[in-house]
Amino acid sequence: MSETKVTNLHKSYGPVEVLRDINLHVHTGEFVVFVGPSGCGKSTLLRCIAGLESITAGELEIDGRVVNDVAPSKRGIAMVFQSYALYPHMNVFDNMAYSLKLLRMPREEIARKVGAAAEKLELTDYLDRLPGALSGGQRQRVAIGRAIVRDPKLFLFDEPLSNLDAALRVQMRMEIASLHEGLPDSTMIYVTHDQVEAMTLADRIVVLQDGVVMQFGTPMELYDNPQSLFVAQFIGSPKMNIFQGRHAEPFRVHTVGVRPEHLQVAANGSGTWNGKVVRSEVLGSESYIYVSNGAEEPVILREEGKSPYHPGDELSFSPKGDLFHLFDESGRPVAHG
Repeated sequence: MSETKVTNLHKSYGPVEVLRDINLHVHTGEFVVFVGPSGCGKSTLLRCIAGLESITAGELEIDGRVVNDVAPSKRGIAMVFQSYALYPHMNVFDNMAYSLKLLRMPREEIARKVGAAAEKLELTDYLDRLPGALSGGQRQRVAIGRAIVRDPKLFLFDEPLSNLDAALRVQMRMEIASLHEGLPDSTMIYVTHDQVEAMTLADRIVVLQDGVVMQFGTPMELYDNPQSLFVAQFIGSPKMNIFQGRHAEPFRVHTVGVRPEHLQVAANGSGTWNGKVVRSEVLGSESYIYVSNGAEEPVILREEGKSPYHPGDELSFSPKGDLFHLFDESGRPVAHG
């Protein structure tokens, strides 16, 4: 079991409160991702779970045991950092085996554990190499392998892919997903600023803002039923279109939100809104049309295939059916009338 419970957790640095009343229950075998803007407290929360930061108030349980005052090395966790944190003078085998040697584990057992992890991560042919002779993706795999050999109850990942280029991030994202599938009893908590990583990896996502949990749910719960305007705008790429002021008047609410794929062009100017095309991006299988309607940011429409629209074209558009979200002045959702 590797259940993790966070109850009424607070973290302050002097008078500055960084985390406020955090309550989470991460089940055994879950992959949970923390997301939010820079400075929201997601990495601090991860470090509190790891024991690298003390908790100001509240309670943290791992595997049924309160670990508030337990040293990081005694919590049954393994952490993978953004910077890899490999020893440059040690080869791959020794980097992965280091923590086991500190435990005075028998050589045969160390070799078995390192060999099994290397095979899982396709590192068998690189065990004699130094980190400097590896690519960024391979180094990150070594860092993950170093965590695997410890058989932790809980894996903690702190933005592990942010140093990689786009293609390697996709590859490593798939490898981490495969790793999770291959370790079904291991719980993983992952911090990222990349919502594509969050949406594709997570069983559930924690969205944080200013040290507060705004919503905790599955990727599609957050996408389809955001419980605040902040979550609605943060989850989704491109982000949700927001209509306020006179643009929200037809719906008699403060704010209307519509995702780009939920807008459709209306014939003969009969749509809810009108505007002028300022840019059209054709990506092959889909296109994004940017339309100025007088608001600060252009409205984005997503269409299948190649867009027939060009800068200067006048467009009228509406939501598809009831695929829109309504919010009051405080940013709370309002039921469709």
